[in-house]
Amino acid sequence: MLNFELQNPTKILFGKGQIANIAIEIPANARVLMTYGGGSIKTNGVYEQVIEALKGHEVVEFSGIEPNPTYETLMKAVEIIRTQKLDYVLAVGGGSVIDGTKFIVAAVDFEGEPWDILAKSIRTTQAMPFGTVLTLPATGSEMNSGAVVTRVATQEKLSMGGPGLFPKFSVLDPEVIKSIPVRQLRNGIVDAYTHVLEQYMTYPANAWLQDRFAESILQTLIEVAPKILADPSNYEAAANFMWSCTMALNGLIQKGVPTDWATHMIGHELTALYNIDHAMTLAIIFPNLYRNRFDNKKEKLAQYGERVWNITEGSIEEKANAAIERTVAWLHELGVKTRLSEYTSDYAHTGEFIEKRFTERGWKGLGERRDITPEVVKEIVEMSY
Repeated sequence: MLNFELQNPTKILFGKGQIANIAIEIPANARVLMTYGGGSIKTNGVYEQVIEALKGHEVVEFSGIEPNPTYETLMKAVEIIRTQKLDYVLAVGGGSVIDGTKFIVAAVDFEGEPWDILAKSIRTTQAMPFGTVLTLPATGSEMNSGAVVTRVATQEKLSMGGPGLFPKFSVLDPEVIKSIPVRQLRNGIVDAYTHVLEQYMTYPANAWLQDRFAESILQTLIEVAPKILADPSNYEAAANFMWSCTMALNGLIQKGVPTDWATHMIGHELTALYNIDHAMTLAIIFPNLYRNRFDNKKEKLAQYGERVWNITEGSIEEKANAAIERTVAWLHELGVKTRLSEYTSDYAHTGEFIEKRFTERGWKGLGERRDITPEVVKEIVEMSY
């Protein structure tokens, strides 16, 4: 097991009726910017609950944060905070709203061009305080310090992070799930599943408990997926789905083990280029990344096949290959397409384009072994056609 440090300061308020308790978590004299997306919170009852809980506070609303939050939109919120001298932010939404809010709170007092936070990978150690009300389980952003933001002008989607970006608190009420469209539920399942794989599907590090944690989240997502897609009002299924998504990326399962994240780096480019849902880009890339890096990952792939999919027959290589194919079959069972050509007809030069981008950024070695070069990225993308 590798050395590690673990600290997660985010307070979780989980369960029915917890939205009312945000009044206790936000300072009484705080002037609040409430951020949200396209307005679905006004049709599912969440908006009314939040406004009721914020009685007594001065609240300024900022809506319109996109499914892939853009720098251009978020800078408008930064300007509102600066001009109106607000001092607390409450994000009400899914991972995109929360990610966008993390950029907002980091950018408000940043000296210089805020895009540099992403372009130059500047770690955020201090930021405005903020809390969240989660409305769409998927990204785990409600209990971690990372975020991803898109810049429309340059067709870039980059990540940021740092200890200053942990929410002070996050409300997780599984009842919100009953109003989420099937497409978004499917995205959430795939997103959380891939988050676990990025931290698990590397090479053995003798981190036995961490492997078991990761495998248990994968097994729970497999078990809960058909239940939540068939009946989003199933509270027990919703609760287990929501908590699995949070646990998939709150920092716990990455400690003491090598991690990959190349799938995400490549997937972000597909979203920026073609506006494909983030989770779907992951489903396009990770099976082919595993095929391409098979010799490096076959031991963990075989372990995954045995423990998660009960694949017990054959050699390590045979079990590893079977694990990839069973996972792809499961994605298809969920209604997920796994080839880039199924999302766009304009794919012919995608591999070359992303190879060039990664070379220009100096991203010369991704993955747990730092052996996924821009040339290998091109191979993986082209395998995904």
